[in-house]
Amino acid sequence: MGDWMLTIWALLIGWVLDLVLGDPAWLPHPVVGFGKLIAFGERRLNRGSHRRLKGAVMAVALIAIVFVATWLLCRQLSMVNYQLSIVLGSLLIFFCLAGTTLIREVRQVFIAVDRSVDEGRRQVARIVGRDTSELSAQEVRTAALETLAENLSDGVVAPLFWLAVGGVPAMVAYKMVNTLDSMIGYRTERYKDFGCWAARIDDVANYVPARLTALLMVVAAGKPQLARFVRRYGRCHASPNSGYPEAALAGILDCRFGGPHTYFGQLFDKPFIGTNPRPLTTQDMRLAVRINRTAELLMVVLTAAALLLTC
Repeated sequence: MGDWMLTIWALLIGWVLDLVLGDPAWLPHPVVGFGKLIAFGERRLNRGSHRRLKGAVMAVALIAIVFVATWLLCRQLSMVNYQLSIVLGSLLIFFCLAGTTLIREVRQVFIAVDRSVDEGRRQVARIVGRDTSELSAQEVRTAALETLAENLSDGVVAPLFWLAVGGVPAMVAYKMVNTLDSMIGYRTERYKDFGCWAARIDDVANYVPARLTALLMVVAAGKPQLARFVRRYGRCHASPNSGYPEAALAGILDCRFGGPHTYFGQLFDKPFIGTNPRPLTTQDMRLAVRINRTAELLMVVLTAAALLLTC
């Protein structure tokens, strides 16, 4: 059985595992290990002079190490026992996908904020990096749906895109890229130099997936006319990529995302995405979840098709 055929089987099994299990709290997750490596390096290197160079070296080294280690492990297992190779690939793909857990978290945010604003703030703080202590109920719901749209790109479409491009090693390496950005890719005093390369690498890695995500969402909604809306508002974001899936969801829901947010005590005045500041409801969340799931299924089919073409 060829390597790409093994990857297709692993894709289907890993995707089903994510649908059924999400990220169980009892199961050790490789991203936790990635985070510890990044934190270890950041504590020791993010000081003194040449911080940008040191951050670049750390980011590139960690990504390369993860890619090579995964490639060697997958290669060795495929030569010894293809069943074990499928098991390993399935587990790695399962760990790299983050669709189900985020959907569960977003549902919990809407349930919590319906009970009380304070409870909603605490719940949404689990999935966003901004300060949530003074968010209104509307802002809590908005933050949850923005994160849902971004996560469809970062947590589902981008990993699958890199799986199609370079197999499981590229998918796992992307997960390191994304973890680096989520930990040190901020424009704060502490990270603006050290995390500069991590943020730029993440921008490059997500350039195509973010736009593909928006396209898949528009197709899933059956609203091709929203393509113009996405082109217009996709650029209205500090990130060169995050605005596109957010714009797609804002267009589908006919709502408004973006605006000022506080990160690590600093206010960032982000542009608005969309023009309708209407109140968001649980019904909007349910529609957003359906769009996410449909777009995810479309991406799985596209990935499997791409892998079949390389067999």
